[in-house]
Amino acid sequence: MGEVWFGRDNRLDRPVVVKFLQFPATGNKVEDVYTRRFLRESRITAHLEHPGVPAVYDVGTHKGRSYLVMQRIRGVSLRTLLAEEGRLPVGWVAAMAAQVCAVLSAAHRASLVHRDLKPGNLMLEPEGTVKVLDFGLAVAPALTDLSRITMTGHMMGTPEYMSPERIEANVSGPASDIYALGCTIHELLTGRRPFVGATPFDVMNKQVREEPPPLRFVRPEIPVGLEALVLEMLRKRPEERLADADVVHQLLLPFVDDLKPIPGVVDSPTASNGVRLYARVVSQMLAAGHRPATVGALAEGHAMTLRSEQADAYFADGDYRQAAAIYRLLAEDVAARYGPLSERALTYRSRVVTCHGLLGLTDQMSEELVGLIDDHTKVFGASDHRTVQLRRQFGLRRMGRVARDEVAEHQPAVPADLPRRQSAEATDLNDFVILRKPFRLNRRS
Repeated sequence: MGEVWFGRDNRLDRPVVVKFLQFPATGNKVEDVYTRRFLRESRITAHLEHPGVPAVYDVGTHKGRSYLVMQRIRGVSLRTLLAEEGRLPVGWVAAMAAQVCAVLSAAHRASLVHRDLKPGNLMLEPEGTVKVLDFGLAVAPALTDLSRITMTGHMMGTPEYMSPERIEANVSGPASDIYALGCTIHELLTGRRPFVGATPFDVMNKQVREEPPPLRFVRPEIPVGLEALVLEMLRKRPEERLADADVVHQLLLPFVDDLKPIPGVVDSPTASNGVRLYARVVSQMLAAGHRPATVGALAEGHAMTLRSEQADAYFADGDYRQAAAIYRLLAEDVAARYGPLSERALTYRSRVVTCHGLLGLTDQMSEELVGLIDDHTKVFGASDHRTVQLRRQFGLRRMGRVARDEVAEHQPAVPADLPRRQSAEATDLNDFVILRKPFRLNRRS
């Protein structure tokens, strides 16, 4: 849609980028749509003031062609970097993705959804900072004058990074940007797009119907927790996906490590410059008032504790969808480290089930309860109080489409003399609900 030129502002003596609107070989009606989209991109970019977004200096018309004057970014696009490197260091991918989350957080708070996140729209500067480009497809549901502009019969965007809900219903929200970022992280880590095909239709069909390939099959040194996070971002249903850029940002931080220089692209981390000096002071200010953000909190065990506390906070606030997503990540991470039948893994799985029950996802909850009951029976035995509590919970609910014979199969007779014990750590489903409900009710009152 645009033709980009490097230029110089003669009045203020500074380098700039000038983006001219370029029309396809079609009629006047399409030209009008493109002109309005171009103007909207200018206004959206100017509206979003953030260090990770290029500044807008001017907009106007020259010889009948609309133009946008923007800050010149001295760096390289991640698409170019990926082509040169094949795949990027894990620490740098986490660092760049966390910066993109910071931009998305500001955009989503301003009711803006980017809708076209991809490596080609991300620029890495020599200081290691990232700029998010091209808000030409963004939607602003809360701003009527910046509302979505599309052309009938045209799907706007890049199929390799489109979320299933965009493909099926042309519906976009913050979760759509998270999905696109998940596709981008997957590609930056593995050097391969998660979904490819001979035609755009093939790619979109795979986005909707196929699961993304596990990252560690391609690159085994990728941390288990990072792989789990990316796959969580790529869930097909937006209501099951991590939709909060702030949460994804926090979950990425533990993987920002070993940031070695990228020759010719990023300066050595020890090299001092104005941007890094400024960022260092801001980081220390934030760390002084929020200790979990310090470097010590990035230790593996401490990071997992922070994630658990974050999930508990979402649960206490009644945001069960986000809590379930983080608990699921923790369950997968713990299962990979200590085994799927470890007590901690079963604990987090139980909490996921609790959240799904409170969300009214009855079919999903029933299916998960069946698996939990089986695994608790294997580990603790049929008479253990944790197994019994789960069986009781399953029997009391009788929700969804679970057949009666399946319920009976997972509810063997309970010994009459079974002692009723309570877990001090609230590892079973019933205890967890009882402990957390008062906090949820207090927060909502």
